[in-house]
Amino acid sequence: MNYKLVFHILGMILRVEAALMLPAMIIGFITGGGDGRAFLYAAAITAAVGQALVMLPGKNMKMQARDGFAAVALCWIVLSLFGALPYVFSGTLPNYVDAVFETVSGFTTTGATVLTFIEGQPLGILFWRAQTQWMGGMGVLVLALALVPKLGEGSVYLMRAESPGPIKSKLTPRLGDTAKILYSIYIGLTALEVICLRLAGMPWYDAVIHAFTSISTGGFSVRDASVAAYGSLLIEWIIIIFMFLSGVNFALLYFAILRNFRAVLESEELRSYTLMTVGASALIVADLAFHAASGPSVRTVTDSVFQVVTLMTTTGYMTYDYVLWPTFSQVVLVLVMFAGGCAGSTAGGIKQIRVVLLFKNLRREVQRILHPRVVTTIKSDGDRVDEPILSGITLFFFAYIFILLAGTLVVAWDDVGFTAAFTASLTCISNVGPAFDVLGPTSNFFSLSGVSKIVLSASMLLGRLEIMPLLLLLFPSLWKKR
Repeated sequence: MNYKLVFHILGMILRVEAALMLPAMIIGFITGGGDGRAFLYAAAITAAVGQALVMLPGKNMKMQARDGFAAVALCWIVLSLFGALPYVFSGTLPNYVDAVFETVSGFTTTGATVLTFIEGQPLGILFWRAQTQWMGGMGVLVLALALVPKLGEGSVYLMRAESPGPIKSKLTPRLGDTAKILYSIYIGLTALEVICLRLAGMPWYDAVIHAFTSISTGGFSVRDASVAAYGSLLIEWIIIIFMFLSGVNFALLYFAILRNFRAVLESEELRSYTLMTVGASALIVADLAFHAASGPSVRTVTDSVFQVVTLMTTTGYMTYDYVLWPTFSQVVLVLVMFAGGCAGSTAGGIKQIRVVLLFKNLRREVQRILHPRVVTTIKSDGDRVDEPILSGITLFFFAYIFILLAGTLVVAWDDVGFTAAFTASLTCISNVGPAFDVLGPTSNFFSLSGVSKIVLSASMLLGRLEIMPLLLLLFPSLWKKR
């Protein structure tokens, strides 16, 4: 591994993180919540360490694939460790393990929390909490590439390791330009949602926070009751629309802006995502109407669609405690948590394209049994999918299930019950947020042991980086110098 180059990237990212602590610091000093100094100290430490890493002499800027994967994995770990400092210094979460859990949940846009009485927390802390989700939504390394594109051709390895989905593509020949386009769309959607929420009656501060955390599909709110606290159907539908858009591949949003609607309409992944959203919502509406022995109301439809979209896009807001819903509806929600949003979006989960290709591969294997001599190729949007990609998807699914079950085993040691343990592990590796049962949307993860929180934090990072970058850190050959 090219240590000096990796340290240079780590230092660059820490300097970016320190700079992005300043808005929360200013809010802390203005509101007098006592958290301004916490951000000042945290930013100073983060910037100092970052500058020291950048100033290391003798850098070789030539990057290989393993350097990029190692840099991405280490960057996310280091960002989380330093991003936890404001929580500790302000006394909001004096336990460092809790602070790291909250920070990892933020950067990975998971939304699982250990905070209690959210409305009583300093405004600077709540802003930082939401901002970590906004930073992590599109990708911290993508942000760095947009701000300081100095890594040349090697930057493709960073984007490949951080961007979700099995098939990577560039919108422009230059990766820095691609990063700028993606962040332009990201910022534009965020600003548009802020305006819409404000016009719907949400206060400016709340509107900014919820735009940050819905466009990033993170789910952190400034209210203990989440979006339900506003009691507004208009606000809920605005958030539904923006969550759904954020779960779409941003490349398709770019094509839509360019009026290349043919590319959008031909996307199999988008069709799968839309059909699953509509189908799951319809099933829950029918289930709730059946158990209520009455026709579906506007409130029932809104709650059903909201919870399907918020869990499928792995955002994790709440308008109703779905733990109280019938078992059938809860199972439907668990299934959409597995599937997640589209590749190239801010959503988590397995990703729709993988689900589509897994079923296509299954169908091909059945056809091989029936017709051994027939050669069948698998296509996506009219293009042939290479066999290494299909093998990688199968391996990813196996690793995903293995990590899910391992996490369930660890959390089960806390004796929270199978449902809570399983869905807690699922919600973390899928980057969703709330779980079920005693860890449902009206509760949090504070009661779990330190070991469970560390393991779930690792699961969140594995889910956000889609396993491989972090898994590579376990191989001794990665750490050998070239």
